[in-house]
Amino acid sequence: MKKIIFLLVGILVISTSAMAKDYQYISAAELQKRIETNKQGLLLDIQVEDEFSEHHIDNAVATYAYPVKSDQDKQKLQGVVEQAKASMEPVTIICPRGGGGAKRTYDYLKEQGVPESRLLILEGGQAEWPY
Repeated sequence: MKKIIFLLVGILVISTSAMAKDYQYISAAELQKRIETNKQGLLLDIQVEDEFSEHHIDNAVATYAYPVKSDQDKQKLQGVVEQAKASMEPVTIICPRGGGGAKRTYDYLKEQGVPESRLLILEGGQAEWPY
């Protein structure tokens, strides 16, 4: 019986790891270095309008798409999708805390044909941007 339980737990762990998705992140310090050398690429901010007005990174493109759950939210990203696809630069996604909204944006951009190799999420989002 212990062997069966151990086997089932092992299968569950393997299944869960296979389903886990990896995302590429960039630290605030690394993004700041890129900004200082004008190598930041596209800074895509998905914060709601009030939060963006209160605080955002200079030159970030406001989309107000947060939480990027509905088709209406995703529609707010369309102009940026075309811009990202037409470029070869990195795309850094900035959301309030660098969590679910950023991941949904990352997945959406990838589905729309933006290469995953160019997609980044700002660690901790705008909430942890110290600059």
